[in-house]
Amino acid sequence: MSDITIHVAFRGNTYDLTFPSSTPLSTLTSTLEELTSVPPNLQKLLYRGKKATSQLDDVSLLDVGLRDGTKVQLLGSTVDQVGDMHKAESEKRRRDGIMEARARAGPSKIRSTGKATVNPYVFHATQPLPHLPSPHLAQALLQKLSTDPAILHIMSTHKFTVGLLTELAPHENPELLGLNQNKGEIIKLRLRTDAYDGMRLYKDVRRVLCHELTHNVWGDHDNNFKELNSQLNREVAAYETSVQKESHTLGSYSGAYDPSSSIEADALSHSHVLGGPSNASLDDSRDARRARVLEATLARLAREEKEIEDMCGSAGKQSSSS
Repeated sequence: MSDITIHVAFRGNTYDLTFPSSTPLSTLTSTLEELTSVPPNLQKLLYRGKKATSQLDDVSLLDVGLRDGTKVQLLGSTVDQVGDMHKAESEKRRRDGIMEARARAGPSKIRSTGKATVNPYVFHATQPLPHLPSPHLAQALLQKLSTDPAILHIMSTHKFTVGLLTELAPHENPELLGLNQNKGEIIKLRLRTDAYDGMRLYKDVRRVLCHELTHNVWGDHDNNFKELNSQLNREVAAYETSVQKESHTLGSYSGAYDPSSSIEADALSHSHVLGGPSNASLDDSRDARRARVLEATLARLAREEKEIEDMCGSAGKQSSSS
């Protein structure tokens, strides 16, 4: 049998491994354990639409479809990460036990001087995908999104409710950045990079979340959708601007848009990226420079929104009964 070389990608690193094609799969998984600290029983090898696990250890590399030049994506958690997951699960069981005990004991008799109100316009649960690496990092990002003051502000303003906020696996849904099921019953977001070597930028993920929240009202990417989606993004920017200025008039926000506010601020903050100074630009007026920066930024935001639309799985799939 001739030798074959396979290229295994794992969290930003690529390992080029050469074996005889008759080599048992167990030899490959043992080698990967030495390189990545991922035990064979936790390894998943994805390649050309196939998946190999340690349950196939007795077969050869050739038998499982590995050929010379095959590119493989390795998924799995290290022993340390598994330990962290077990600790988190134990803590969750402990807290669940406390809550169950309180529920069995019945409500506490507390004298109240007023009516307690519960805000229904929130994310009622968050959940990472436990089979992906570092679920605690994904949970931290989901928690940050679900408690983001600007997001909660627009949810309360527009009376949005989301049952579950969770994530999409890049290798399982490579064509999607977000998905809204049944108008807010479940919202799924792409949190991780394609190489599983970290999380996507927070503001990028949050913008996709605004897009998916718009699907709580409109299913298709028509003009109604675009107007509401733009309004939500403006309101998020306006809220944060108000907080930064320590404004106490947030409740009076009317939804009217002033081009010199949120997008202009974003444009000016990115002006150093769009081009360095030249003799001509030094001679230009401030208004002319601002107009060029705004034009470039609006074009960038339009391209980003088009990408989000193209990678959204919600359009035309909303349930009419929701």
